[in-house]
Amino acid sequence: MSNRFYDNVKKNFGFGFMRLPMNGEDVNCEETIKMVDAFMEAGFNYFDTAHGYIGGKSEIALRESLVKRYPREDYIIANKLTSNYFKTQEDILPCFEAQLEACGVDYFDFYLMHAQNAELFEHYKKCRAYETSFELKEQGRVKNVGLSFHDKAEVLDRILTEYPQIDVVQIQFNYADYDDPGVESRKCYDVCVKHNKPVIVMEPVKGGNLVNLPDTAQAVLDKLKGGSNASYALRFAASFDQIMMVLSGMSDMAQMEDNLSFMADFKPLNEKEFAAVWKVCDIFKAQDLIPCTFCKYCIDGCPMNISIPDLFSDMNCLSRYVGWNGEWHYNMHTAEKGKASDCIECGMCEASCPQHLNIRELLKQVATKFE
Repeated sequence: MSNRFYDNVKKNFGFGFMRLPMNGEDVNCEETIKMVDAFMEAGFNYFDTAHGYIGGKSEIALRESLVKRYPREDYIIANKLTSNYFKTQEDILPCFEAQLEACGVDYFDFYLMHAQNAELFEHYKKCRAYETSFELKEQGRVKNVGLSFHDKAEVLDRILTEYPQIDVVQIQFNYADYDDPGVESRKCYDVCVKHNKPVIVMEPVKGGNLVNLPDTAQAVLDKLKGGSNASYALRFAASFDQIMMVLSGMSDMAQMEDNLSFMADFKPLNEKEFAAVWKVCDIFKAQDLIPCTFCKYCIDGCPMNISIPDLFSDMNCLSRYVGWNGEWHYNMHTAEKGKASDCIECGMCEASCPQHLNIRELLKQVATKFE
């Protein structure tokens, strides 16, 4: 069965080489080979990696477990151009060559501009990274050019408007983030639909947080008497029409076998299952420490340019999700704006807050957590 967007991409489930089985600091190659074989035998062929994953070991693990063992036409590789590896346009091609060598191939099926947000997009534009990648596509060294994205929907809309040649978009998409104002999964998906771009899903289980649920949320899914927690999360993501591929970073064979059990013969969530995951979302929302509605009235006129709702969302996520990478999100939300500790306590935000939040005190709590 081929993917409906690309004939050579099989089905709608991809193997993310970011979380592999490990022996201490090294990738467990023997276990990874077993997982690759199980994945291929189940009829899938899409693999996702990046130059910096697992401290630079992901591409090599892909070469050893897949590329050396299967004909090139049997699998699809998606790789990424990461900002850490280029400061100028001249740095891009050597980085690309190093990636090809590390993976042991002479072309990539998909080449994504990595982790795009408003700030990084300007860096990629300045270095003509998109233009360089389109040239690689013309040369046949890249089959499709895309981007992976971590920002608000309006930024994604701007990128796709400026670069309509983009083939695919990879976004964070799961039921917990679907209507989350800090992530805007649904809005980003809608932008992709607007521009008619196939969507690749990352973080369908939100870094494992939709597997390790609070007891009240777990009870909701247990009533379905169906699959695993991961099954509802991955099937949710794959149930939307514009979704081309759902990625999963699997770190052991048990996770691989569980995912294959429901993705090999994929069925979208039914009405009862959708109702259950929305109820789980309501449970998450009830755990918020800060009842911010993301109206953004507090931002207007802030002399320190603090994105208060985003920082409150980061704070809330710490209480909702076990092991959530709050520091990364906080750093992203303060990269070009003020930090919580920059607040001068002028009170303008509190005067405009419809929820009458004690914003100045809450920002102190955010600063204590993240700074």
